[in-house]
Amino acid sequence: MGFLEPLQIFFTNIGAMMLNPMTMLILFGSVIMGIIFGATPGLTATLGVALLTTLTYGMDHSTAMVALMGIYVGGVYGGSYTSILVNIPGTAASAATALDGYPLACKGQAGRALGLTTTSSAIGTFIGMIFVVLLSPIISALALEFTSFEFFLLAMFGIIISGTLTSQDLVYKGWIAGFIGLFLATIGRDKLQFFPRYTFGMSDLEGGLDLVPVLIGAFGIPQIIQSLRDNFKIGETQKFKKILPDFKTIGQNIPTIIRSSLIGVGIGAVPGIGEDIAGWVSYGTAKKVSKHPEEYGKGSVEAVISTETANNACIGGAMIPLLNLGIPGSPPAAMLLGALMLHGIQPGPMLNIDNPTFILDITAILLLASVAMWICGILLAKQVVKVLRIPTSLFMPVIAVLCIIGSYALGTRVFNLFLMLPIGIIAYFLTEMKYPIAPLIIGVILGDMCDSNLRRALMVSKGSFLPVLTRPVSLVLFIVIVLLILGQIPAFQRFQKTVKEQFISHFKKNNRNAQS
Repeated sequence: MGFLEPLQIFFTNIGAMMLNPMTMLILFGSVIMGIIFGATPGLTATLGVALLTTLTYGMDHSTAMVALMGIYVGGVYGGSYTSILVNIPGTAASAATALDGYPLACKGQAGRALGLTTTSSAIGTFIGMIFVVLLSPIISALALEFTSFEFFLLAMFGIIISGTLTSQDLVYKGWIAGFIGLFLATIGRDKLQFFPRYTFGMSDLEGGLDLVPVLIGAFGIPQIIQSLRDNFKIGETQKFKKILPDFKTIGQNIPTIIRSSLIGVGIGAVPGIGEDIAGWVSYGTAKKVSKHPEEYGKGSVEAVISTETANNACIGGAMIPLLNLGIPGSPPAAMLLGALMLHGIQPGPMLNIDNPTFILDITAILLLASVAMWICGILLAKQVVKVLRIPTSLFMPVIAVLCIIGSYALGTRVFNLFLMLPIGIIAYFLTEMKYPIAPLIIGVILGDMCDSNLRRALMVSKGSFLPVLTRPVSLVLFIVIVLLILGQIPAFQRFQKTVKEQFISHFKKNNRNAQS
C-alpha cells in the first residue's frame, strides 16, 4: 500500500462519517456524555467507556467505535471543567490542570482558561492521531517478527512497568496487583490442552472470566462506594460568561504544545500508565524549561496548556500498543480492548492483515472526535457545567444500575453479576490499601497472552529458556524487565547512586585538569 492510498482511505472515511447524520449524532452525543463523565467527580472516562461498551453490543463495530472514541476523548477533556471552576479535578488526568487553572478562574479568567484547555486538548488529540498513523505500520511490522518468547516478555513488561509507575507508595503493591490479574486470567480451560484450572467444578468458569464484567466491577464499584461514602458535593463554581478560544496565546505556546504532545504520546504508549501521569510529567517538564517558573501554581497559562495537551495526546499514544500489540496503554484503552473483542476484532500484529483499514478508521474517528470536542466545549460549556449542581448521591445509584445492566447484558448471564460484584468489592479494598487497579486489569487482559505464549515457547524449545538470550528483541525485553525489578531493590539503588557519584566526580576532575 503506497502513501496516497492510505491518505485516500483516511479522507474517504472522514467524508463518509460526516455525511451520515446518525453517525454525527452519535459522535456529538457521546462526546457530550464523555464531557459530563469527565467533569463529574466520581465518574471517569474509564467508567464512561466501560458502561457505553455494553450499550454498543447491538451496533456494528464502526458505529460502536465512533461512540466509544467520542466518550473517551470527551471524558479526558471534561475533567478540566471542575479543575478550573472549583479546584477539584473531575478526573485524575486533569489534576495538574487545577494547580493553575483555578487561580486563573479566581482572577476572572475562567472563560479564557477553559478556551485554552479546549483548544490545546483538541490539538493534543490531533497530534496523537498523527502518531497513530505514523508509528502503527512500523510497530505492526516489527511485531510480526515476534515469536512466543517475545510476546510472553512483552506481556510481562506491560504488567511490571504498569505496576512500577502507577503505585502510590510501594512499587511491589503494583506488582502484586498485576499478578492478581494474571491469576484471574488463568481461571477456566487453558487454550493449549483444554485442561480446567481453578474452576472448582463450576461450568460457568470453564470459559474463563468475561472481560467486560471484570472491567466494570474493578473500576465502577469502587467509584460508587467511595462517592457514596464521602458524600461528595460540588461547591460554588467560578463564574464565566463564555469560553474564549485564545488563538494568539496558543500560537505563542507552540513549543510547549509540541513538547507536551510528544510527552503525552510517549507515556500513552507505555502499557497501563494513563493520562494522569502524562499530565503531571508534562507539567513538571514545562516548569523546568519555563522562562517564568515562579508563575507556576499562581495562574500560569503555559502550565494549563501543557497539561491538557499532554493528557489528550496520550489518547493517541495509548492506541498505538492497543491496536498493534493488543496491549492497552491506559485504563480507558483497556476498556476499548474489551469493546473490540466484544465486536469480534482482535487487536495485535494480525489486525492490519485481517482488517487493513481499521487503524485508518480509528484515526479518522479521533480527528472528528477532537473537532466535536472543541465545538461542544466552546458552545455548550455553560449547559454542561449545570450538571455539576446535581448531587452525587443521585448520580451514583443510576451508575450502579447501569453497571448491573451492562454486566448482565453481555450474554444475558446472571453469573456475570456474581462475577462483577466480588471483583468490585475486592478492587475497592485494594484501592483503600493503595494497591493500583490498572496493573490488575492489565494482568487480566495480558494474562492469556502471557500464559499461552510461555507454554507454547517452552513446548517448542523443549523446556529451555535459552532462546530468550539468542534473539535480540527478547534479550532487550528481558534486560529491561530485570533492570526494572533490580531498580526497586535498595542495595541496587545504592550501587547506582555510588556509580553515578563516582562518574560525576571523575568527569569534573578531568574537566578541571583539561582547563588547567
